[in-house]
Amino acid sequence: MSASSIFFESEKELIKQVIADAEKNTSGEIRVHIDNFCLGNPVRKAIRVFKRLKMYETAERNAVLIYVSIKNHKLAIVGDVGIDEKVPEGFWDDEKNLMINYFKEGNYTKGLEEGIRLVGEQLKLYFPAQEADKNELSDDISFGN
Repeated sequence: MSASSIFFESEKELIKQVIADAEKNTSGEIRVHIDNFCLGNPVRKAIRVFKRLKMYETAERNAVLIYVSIKNHKLAIVGDVGIDEKVPEGFWDDEKNLMINYFKEGNYTKGLEEGIRLVGEQLKLYFPAQEADKNELSDDISFGN
């Protein structure tokens, strides 16, 4: 089973819309990446995916990646340097814990939906939307192994 097959097309579209809605209130960018497997540290893997997706190419360096490894039950949220300079260590823990609770029930869509909303709210505090904002990164979910 591939990572993309855990979601129906309608769920993928819902997640994409939740990302777009969350980004309306912030200049920050949010992406979601789903893998089947993550052997090792999920934060390191998320950083590699972040770089591969070129998420560092935002004007304010304020992109956030939500990384999920389905079969290994791993989750990481990583932000670019613009965010990391402004927030304390462990900043994304509440968002991760909320998502984990949904994931434990097998509800990945709802977990991502709620997590993305919370990430958007946090981004809004530090990077409120500006009049000239544009969507700098795709809102599509990316899938790996």
